[in-house]
Amino acid sequence: MSLKAEIAACRICAEHLPHGVRPVASFSSTARLLIIGQAPGSKVHESGIPWDDASGDRLREWTGLSKDEMYDPARVALVPMGFCYPGKASGGDKPPRPECAATWHERVMAELPQDRLTLLVGTYAQRAYLPQTRNWTMAERVRRHREFQPDFIPLPHPAWRSTLFMRQHPWFEEDLLPVLRDSVAAALRGD
Repeated sequence: MSLKAEIAACRICAEHLPHGVRPVASFSSTARLLIIGQAPGSKVHESGIPWDDASGDRLREWTGLSKDEMYDPARVALVPMGFCYPGKASGGDKPPRPECAATWHERVMAELPQDRLTLLVGTYAQRAYLPQTRNWTMAERVRRHREFQPDFIPLPHPAWRSTLFMRQHPWFEEDLLPVLRDSVAAALRGD
């Protein structure tokens, strides 16, 4: 059974998922851009397509990716910290289930090219992949993005709340977004 088929059949945390199991991830051995988010939201749970919501629209705007580019698994891997929708909590969605990344991420990463760019979207991905920054604020991680390149670029989650983040931190659009777009374009070209 392929890794994708194993993930699709995963039921490890089914008892904790009030809306049922529907793992959502997309990747291939040639994807030189990896986007790690937190977990699918309710719209993505319904469609089965990663980032198929307003957050995905904003992420594509930030990165300069077209829909065709973003959804081409040969070029872009979309691997959240939790593959299934965890349900609602007060103020947003519940955190991604911890079983998912612990069970699958190492195996998925082993299938991807070593020379890839990884976008760490949101606190959960950043704490997992930049553990030395665990006590930093989101703004500090994102502002210091150059320290993690060329391997990683940390980003806030592109939910509607990111509008406030961008207003409070004008350097995000002025400094980070041009670097992000150039880095994404270079990864897609294979530079």
